[in-house]
Amino acid sequence: QVQLVESGGGLVQAGGSLRLSCAASERTFSRTRMGWFRQAPGKERESVAVIIWSLGRTYYADSVKGRFTISRDNAKNTVDLQMNSLKPEDTAVYYCAAKTTIAGDYDYWGQGTQVTVSS
Repeated sequence: QVQLVESGGGLVQAGGSLRLSCAASERTFSRTRMGWFRQAPGKERESVAVIIWSLGRTYYADSVKGRFTISRDNAKNTVDLQMNSLKPEDTAVYYCAAKTTIAGDYDYWGQGTQVTVSS
């Protein structure tokens, strides 16, 4: 069973930056894509950024485009989310997830890390 562990959350002022990191317990597990999601209180979970593993292609929600960057660090076996120009509306629990097939849902999820942006 693959485990994903997020780190890097915290409290930051609006306009600031945070870098989230997601570490996988197994280096060689097969994955088609990895993503960062977030869920704010009273709202549904939403996709923030996705990286297609084999191609390195990335996709972003419109709300974070130009401010967030998803990347992979092969040496550390992590997927990171660099978040710049943070806004209070970015406040949420952020989750990392991994997908092992082309179709279907994400197979593995982390426990989440809280990001709070103060105004």
